Amino acid sequence: MAQPRTTSDPASRTTQIFLASTLYGTATLAAALDADRFGPAHRRILLVSNNAATPETTTPLDEMPGFERLRGRFDEVRSWNEAISPFHPGGWAPRGDDVVLWERYIRLLWDLGDDDVELAVESIQVNPALALAQIFTGVPVDVYADGLMSYGPTRNKIDPLVGTRVRRLLHLDLVPGLTPLLLTEFDVPPEVVPTETFLKVLGELAEDEEELPEIEAPALVLGQYLSALSILTAEEEEELHIRMVRGAAELGHTRVVFKPHPTAPARWSRSLEKAARTMGVDLTVLDTPVLAEVLYQRMRPALVVGCFSTALLTASALYDLPAARTGTDLLLERLAPYQNSNRVPVTIVDALLPELTDRTAVTEQRTGMGVAELTQLLKAVGFAMQPQIYPGLRPDAERHLATHLDARTWRYFKRRRLTALALPGALPSQLAFIPRNATVRRVARRARSVQRTIKRTALG
Repeated sequence: MAQPRTTSDPASRTTQIFLASTLYGTATLAAALDADRFGPAHRRILLVSNNAATPETTTPLDEMPGFERLRGRFDEVRSWNEAISPFHPGGWAPRGDDVVLWERYIRLLWDLGDDDVELAVESIQVNPALALAQIFTGVPVDVYADGLMSYGPTRNKIDPLVGTRVRRLLHLDLVPGLTPLLLTEFDVPPEVVPTETFLKVLGELAEDEEELPEIEAPALVLGQYLSALSILTAEEEEELHIRMVRGAAELGHTRVVFKPHPTAPARWSRSLEKAARTMGVDLTVLDTPVLAEVLYQRMRPALVVGCFSTALLTASALYDLPAARTGTDLLLERLAPYQNSNRVPVTIVDALLPELTDRTAVTEQRTGMGVAELTQLLKAVGFAMQPQIYPGLRPDAERHLATHLDARTWRYFKRRRLTALALPGALPSQLAFIPRNATVRRVARRARSVQRTIKRTALG
């Protein structure tokens, strides 16, 4: 375990502040520290932020099982929620005129004095990371990414006063050979957190878990809370989980472990248990909030099933476990607007992992797309999502769409979006007005209604 290191210059004190909102993110930071990815400092503060819609009803990061295993990498743990109370971390940022006052307040609150400050944050384009970077004006910033979104475009245009201070993007090698697109508009270089070091940190967390059931090689189903994001309805998400269990059962798995999202309703688990009984499946629902990676080490699942969770890629890339996805086709259709930042994770999982219902593909663990083709696909998707931020990707997008747009890849794009950006695959210019023309749509609906009436009359 890496211990906090100090500088030899007594005249210059450095305090490093690490902002984290998840145990997975904290583990990523711990691995980066263990791998000496951060320079020397007199003091290291872990700043925890509870970004849940209602923080008061959810377990804070520093009270989660396993956190104490990571705690030793830092000199102190502070709460961002307490610092800005009664404001919510996800919705608050300092007003421009108040930035100096907020920095004075935070320095006094955390006994920073005149220390030089360095920041390490996640999701720099949104609060609370953006708010913290704005308060500490001019200080260097490192961004770390613990998920698949780092392979996609920056979701919002970042103020150059913040973006130009970012020194690097630390990320896990979840798709070996694939380079992150995030923050490349500021020429931020990516830097991989060593996989072996990250796995060692996760091994520490697995040792701390004593409440897990002893189940050998089950099919592990990863639940997500997509209805909270208004992507699916609650009923559709319930049915998606049932499809996951049914798909595992059809592949011959009689023991299934369901890991629900920590904030998902309990009734979903009860519905799933009822459905599992009718399938003849021995279903175990985990009540303990635990990282999927801990389950990988403790249970060594025979199959990991999910929709587009990052944990699907950690299963296949870091633990060499078979994985399968389902529901990605529906999500690619539903995600709106096209710029939705979940689009890239869904695209990656859909492109790389086999569909659960394809028995042969799951058994052989066929990858649907190579890294070279995926790289070009993500450049096209990234440009279509954020053309103002990445105008330099237009030639790549045009080239890819002109040569690779077929029945398989159309799912990653929307014709209306391609039309708006004048990209290959767009509607012919003389027809481009149709989707937006209310009169044409009304006439078309009336014509379809007449056709249905004629058919019913003829059948009668």
